[in-house]
Amino acid sequence: MSNLSVTRYRSQRRSTLTKHTIVYVILILISVIIMMPLIWMLSTALKSNEELFSNISLIPKAWRWQNFIDAWHGAPFTRYMLNTLFITVMGVLGSLLSCSLVAYGFARVPFKGKRFLFACVLGTLMIPGSVTMIPTYILFAKIQWVGTYLPLIVPNFLGSAFYIFLMRQFMLGIPLDYSEAAKIEGAGELLVYSRIIIPLVRPALIAVAIFEFNAKWNDYLGPLLYLQDDSMYTLQIGLRYFESANGIEWQLFMAASLIVLLPVLIIFFLLQRYFIEGVSLSGIK
Repeated sequence: MSNLSVTRYRSQRRSTLTKHTIVYVILILISVIIMMPLIWMLSTALKSNEELFSNISLIPKAWRWQNFIDAWHGAPFTRYMLNTLFITVMGVLGSLLSCSLVAYGFARVPFKGKRFLFACVLGTLMIPGSVTMIPTYILFAKIQWVGTYLPLIVPNFLGSAFYIFLMRQFMLGIPLDYSEAAKIEGAGELLVYSRIIIPLVRPALIAVAIFEFNAKWNDYLGPLLYLQDDSMYTLQIGLRYFESANGIEWQLFMAASLIVLLPVLIIFFLLQRYFIEGVSLSGIK
């Protein structure tokens, strides 16, 4: 290799290294900016009430982990967490079952008017939730579901347009040969759906599960509208109750907020590989 080629190779390598370094530095800065609210919450949660207004540094002088215990016992958060967990798990299961079945029908089962019905389903995405809020509440009130968990769970078993679209797009990327081979062996549509398609769309299912888990876990308006008994409150309602019952004790409030936020962060970081795969591959036919 000539000296000119070696020099050119080293120059290209330095240029590539410089570009990568700049990209990584920019990404780190953006990540720090995005993480700042979380860092500030953690810093506030670990300070004492006196230090909170005297120390503007993000690093506490005395780390008060006791704030998390005091915040947890400041309200019946154990009951709130169990309520939230029940609503969330039932909502996730309902969304996965209903949306995967409907998506399978739109993606793999030929029937007349399929495109028109799918367009109608997608059209519901353009209807704001605030428009249907009052009619939905009146409906649930007339069938005496207000004051129960049913308005927060049953709609998940009726499907969601966005989740149906997401899983349909993923199913369209699966070759028809799998289904046809199973049908030749005598398998019906339900057997093909449960034994062949569902295992292959696991990334899409995990993406939907993460979306719905986050929506249900952080839902504030739904429980506020339909739950009336204190013992049925969720964590989001419990946080508001905790704030009003204890006044504005920011260190305890931030500690309680971090406890509520922690399961969402854990779920996302454990399943982020499947989540990214499910979202990215859903647009590839």
